[in-house]
Amino acid sequence: MSNFNRMTIVAAAEVVAEFNSHSDMEVLEVQWDIVGRCNGSSKPARIASLARIAIDDGLEVLTEHGRLPLSRAMIDIAILAPPKTRDGASWKKLVAGLRFDGFELVAMQAENSSRFGWGNTRTATFELVRMLPEDVPELDFREAESEVVRLLDRHSFAVSKGHLQQAIAAFSRGDWSASNGELRKLYEGYLNEIAERLGCDRADSSKDKRAYLGQLDPPFLLSDYNEWDKNDSKPQYVQGLMNRFHPHGGHPGLSEEEDAMFRLQISLITARLFLRRFDQRASI
Repeated sequence: MSNFNRMTIVAAAEVVAEFNSHSDMEVLEVQWDIVGRCNGSSKPARIASLARIAIDDGLEVLTEHGRLPLSRAMIDIAILAPPKTRDGASWKKLVAGLRFDGFELVAMQAENSSRFGWGNTRTATFELVRMLPEDVPELDFREAESEVVRLLDRHSFAVSKGHLQQAIAAFSRGDWSASNGELRKLYEGYLNEIAERLGCDRADSSKDKRAYLGQLDPPFLLSDYNEWDKNDSKPQYVQGLMNRFHPHGGHPGLSEEEDAMFRLQISLITARLFLRRFDQRASI
């Protein structure tokens, strides 16, 4: 599997095309040995062809950093985009896609001499870094999303699946508030559906359904792991995460984008844990 999802690769092709002419892109295609494989009749056609090759063929191409997958070579070019391009929708989609792939763009300051020799100009450049260690299992969020979707489908949790799809779509377009709202509905939704499948009255409140999951015999939410406790004053992961999804106002030093990324990550990991647990119980 590529390190990058389809949205990221398509966004990278769009960004490259925004600040490169047809001739510039043809030079890149010569360097990457894909001449004649890209439809050059228009920028959109060229973008589609380039993205399709990167996604479907798994090519390695020659770059100044050695041989790299074509998808990575495209991203390395895309992150050189000038400020004007970085104000556009394609750049925002690229950044969101990279974050979902587990990568962060870290801004660096490069000092360049003026072409006329009148002092120096400072231009922001970016370095692509992993947000989390590559070799730690269970941290691939695309994998988490795939398994969560598969389990939601298996148990016909259609409403919860809809919230997940809406959350990811909103995140992809940079609508952090909408993404957060859908993730909150996802979390509450699948726990409610699990409780109902395990015998809880559909008319009960969401809080009562979470209590039901903790009081089952054997319990679904485990007090030994501080997931739930009948004593509300004790630490509880499930209610604590619910509270985290309902913050009051912004917080200094934390951007909306960073908060939305955290919520997406913790939502996918938590959903995978509880849906796996339900799947095991349902199969007994």
